[in-house]
Amino acid sequence: MRVAVYYAPALTDPLWTLGAQWLGRDADANAPVVQPDIEGLPAITADARMYGFHATLKPPMALRPGMSWDALVTEAEDLASRIAPFDLPPLKLADLHGFLALVDAEPSPALSALADECVTALDRFRAPADAAELARRRRSKLSEAQDANLVRWGYPYVLDTWFFHMTLTRRLTAEEHLQIRPEAEAMFAPTLKATRRVADVCLYTQSAPGTPFMLAERLPLKA
Repeated sequence: MRVAVYYAPALTDPLWTLGAQWLGRDADANAPVVQPDIEGLPAITADARMYGFHATLKPPMALRPGMSWDALVTEAEDLASRIAPFDLPPLKLADLHGFLALVDAEPSPALSALADECVTALDRFRAPADAAELARRRRSKLSEAQDANLVRWGYPYVLDTWFFHMTLTRRLTAEEHLQIRPEAEAMFAPTLKATRRVADVCLYTQSAPGTPFMLAERLPLKA
């Protein structure tokens, strides 16, 4: 099993509904959702669909031998209870090196602090990355800082190299980008400027390699 700590919109937030529709799967119900009738959409969302609609706080990790799911949940609940809820900045659609994603339109120190805390406070539960995983990540031509994070935290894009994003597609060709971006803009634009509260963090689980991630727990932030 792998576990990840994610941000996900509330189930009552229209953004959650649109994200599930766009990707073709609801990670809370672990059920397929009918996608918009957009040419090629099922294929270009296949990878993102497996992970479910989310923004990563602590990347997927296998549990270290001797560490249990129950202990992780307890620790994550304690972490969440120490952090006050806050407003998420407005979102915008962006091209991240060919991937379409929703990103924050302005910096949020509270959001960065939450991600940092999730990475560091729960790291004792993470099984170290093996040589094959390190080699695979390094094929992306990591910066010195990203490589240092990979070695220490098992993932290149954490702490000083972390950025908020909710992935919508795989890397697109120039032609696909011209076709798909206007469709995504039209679908998500009505929801992106809404004020939404970050009131919990989510534990997503993957039962076995190649199976989809499910939203297993929502852990409320400080009351």
